[in-house]
Amino acid sequence: MAKKFAALRAAMSPRARELAEAKAQKMLAEMPLYELRQARGLSQKMLAEVLHVQQPAIAKMEKRTDMYISTLRSHIEAMGGQLEITARFPEGSVRIGNFSESGKVSAS
Repeated sequence: MAKKFAALRAAMSPRARELAEAKAQKMLAEMPLYELRQARGLSQKMLAEVLHVQQPAIAKMEKRTDMYISTLRSHIEAMGGQLEITARFPEGSVRIGNFSESGKVSAS
């Protein structure tokens, strides 16, 4: 008989639960485009309709390792999101604004 997840979780030590939660949050914070699309409840066909392209174009784009920022922005916006480019340095992070539509640069 399968055990319920709640029972398995309850048997974990607090440290193990903490590590599992941290790993889950990291996985949610970093995902490829196809996983992001799926997490948003969209099919490739639905996204293709919003972007006015054919479904195979979405499949091809999701497999790319390199693309124009404008292409990525339109893909993210079609999913209801907003693209931000941030450079991270030991001293802090800077949001790169010349890729945004407004062209404003801001530091965070």
